[in-house]
Amino acid sequence: MRKQYTAISAATDAENAFKLVEGRWKLAILFNLFGGQVKRFSELERAIPGISQKMLIQQLRQLELDGLVKRIVHQQVPPKVEYCMTDWGQALCPAMDALLKWSELREEMTNKDYQDGTGGEGSNASVV
Repeated sequence: MRKQYTAISAATDAENAFKLVEGRWKLAILFNLFGGQVKRFSELERAIPGISQKMLIQQLRQLELDGLVKRIVHQQVPPKVEYCMTDWGQALCPAMDALLKWSELREEMTNKDYQDGTGGEGSNASVV
C-alpha cells in the first residue's frame, strides 16, 4: 500500500529526496550513469568537465552510501573499478525526466508570456 501523506510529511519526504541529489556534481554523475551505463572512474572524470578527482571520489562515495550508485571492483592488475546505477537509483530516471519537462514548460510559458506582452508577470502586470 502506498504511503499516505499530509502536506508536512510530503514536504519533508520531498526535501529528503532532494538532499540525496543536491550538490554541484551529483546530478552530472547520475545523468552519466542513467540507462544502465557502466563507467570507469576515468570515463566519468572525462565526461564531467571541471570536476576534480577528489570531488568525484567524494560524490561517488556519497551516492554509493545513499544507495543510488553501485561500485564494482574487478580483482585484476591494474585494479579496475566501475560505477553504475542501482535499481533504486535507476528508478530516479523518470522523476528526473519529469523535472526536465517541467523546466521546459516554464521556459515555454515564460516565452509565451513575453510574446503576449505580459512580461512573464501574468495578465495583471503593470509598468512602473
